[in-house]
Amino acid sequence: MKTHLAAAVGSVVLTAGTLLGAPAAGAQTAAYPTTAFDVTYGASYARGTLTWSNRSVGADGTLRAVGCRRAWVGTYTASANWLDARSTSTQCDVTYPIKTTVPADVPGGAAFVIVCVDDANANPLKCVQYNRP
Repeated sequence: MKTHLAAAVGSVVLTAGTLLGAPAAGAQTAAYPTTAFDVTYGASYARGTLTWSNRSVGADGTLRAVGCRRAWVGTYTASANWLDARSTSTQCDVTYPIKTTVPADVPGGAAFVIVCVDDANANPLKCVQYNRP
């Protein structure tokens, strides 16, 4: 009798644990927050979307280079310490895709990013800061 009772209690505990640990029907994982970016310098621009995750920031968009330009995205801590950056190559008189992930390997990820449009020599022409939502 004790063996049957122990097995029944064990079964109830396992079932309850499974049910309590399971997500509710129809529950969905929250999407990562996003921020639109637009850095325009004359007729050139870098535009797109930043996607914020816990240890990186994705940048997906377009560089429109009139003349020779490049775009870059840098990640920073809340204390404005630089974490990392990614850049396109120099592009001349073309529309070029931006699709990169910039590491932000600190707890909570980047507090903000800076997106820049540079000249052909990597000198910033215009930069805009975007804070984590």
